[in-house]
Amino acid sequence: MSVGKVLVLHGPNLNLLGTRQPEIYGHETLADIDDALRAQAADHGWAIDCRQSNHEGELIDAIHAARLDGTAAIIINPAAYTHTSVAILDALNAFDGRVIEVHLSNVHKRESFRHHSYVSLRADGVIAGLGSRGYRAALEALIAAG
Repeated sequence: MSVGKVLVLHGPNLNLLGTRQPEIYGHETLADIDDALRAQAADHGWAIDCRQSNHEGELIDAIHAARLDGTAAIIINPAAYTHTSVAILDALNAFDGRVIEVHLSNVHKRESFRHHSYVSLRADGVIAGLGSRGYRAALEALIAAG
C-alpha cells in the first residue's frame, strides 16, 4: 500500500500535556505531538487523523468508525483506560488493521496498577517510555510496513 490512513487516539488527560506533570510526561503539548505526526505522515503521502477524548465512549466510537472508513492502522495512547477498559479492547478486537499502543512514560517503572494493559492484548506493538518520540516511532513502523 503506498498511501495509508492512520487514526491516532489520545486518551484522558492527554489534553493537559505540557502542563500536567512535565517531569513525567514532558513539556510538549498535544498539539505539538499531533503537528509532528501530521508532518511525518504528509512526508510519506499518508493521511492521519488525530483525536483526543476524556470519554471512553468517544474513543470507542472512533475505533468503530475506523472499521468502515478505510483506516489502515490505529496508534492509541489509551492513558488511564489502558488499565481499566475491556470495552476499548473489545472495540480494537473488531478492527482489522494494525494497532500500536503508545505510552509517553515507562509504565513499568511506575505504580504496579499501571503494569497491566488490556490494550496490549490486541496491539501489534507497544512503545513505552520514549516520550513523544514513541508516537513518531509508531508511525514510522506503520509506514515501513506499508
